[in-house]
Amino acid sequence: MTTKNMTNAGLPENEMPKNELSARDWSVHPPYFCETYKSTVLRSPRQKLIPIDHTLSETSGPGYGEPSIGTLGPDLTKSAVKNGLPLGERIIVGGRVLGEDGRPVPHTLLEIWQANAAGRYVHEADQHDAPLDPNFLGAGRCVTDADGRYSFISIKPGAYPWLNHPNAWRPAHIHFSLLGPSFSTRLITQMFFPGDPLLPLDPIYNAVPDEEARSRLVCDFSIELTKPQWALGYSFDIVLRGKRATPMEI
Repeated sequence: MTTKNMTNAGLPENEMPKNELSARDWSVHPPYFCETYKSTVLRSPRQKLIPIDHTLSETSGPGYGEPSIGTLGPDLTKSAVKNGLPLGERIIVGGRVLGEDGRPVPHTLLEIWQANAAGRYVHEADQHDAPLDPNFLGAGRCVTDADGRYSFISIKPGAYPWLNHPNAWRPAHIHFSLLGPSFSTRLITQMFFPGDPLLPLDPIYNAVPDEEARSRLVCDFSIELTKPQWALGYSFDIVLRGKRATPMEI
């Protein structure tokens, strides 16, 4: 993720870390401090950044593949089955993980987490007045194949209130975390759904300054991934670095 300057992050260009591997293009990625996203007020940096050179282990690994999947596999509808299948609209999500040169990133681990169909997470901090689903944990893992492709099965998440501002609701979204070939390419991001009326109102989505870059966070309906009489499919490619990088989550 190359960077021209850090003025959008509230830091002068001459304070930008010089290590190219840690650079981001702030015309694409959201700033650390976003006034409309209240959580960034407390957690964004306020001091001059100190550039630290990457170590060999940060630029060459570690690798997390099939052995790292564990009990949280690529079918989120089966990761917590107690009495049956989870409630909600079943979906299939798939795509490719690519490097900045457009080449596939094979055998890399994706971690996924999301709210259930009612818009609630399985987390003690989530006290939203919506039901928990005993058959849905909202977490899973999958690994890209030799061509950088991945896929998983889940339930379409619901919207939920989040108290950021009056009558604030998060659009339906799924969180992704992946390292790619090394720590220096790690990306945490969100995938949104097309046509969601909450997108124009969401401070996190709109923190991405460039409209075209924001569109990279919205998946596409895919009839090819759709399984007849079973689940709708959605396509979402992830680019780890460069001018076409998928914007990060703040």
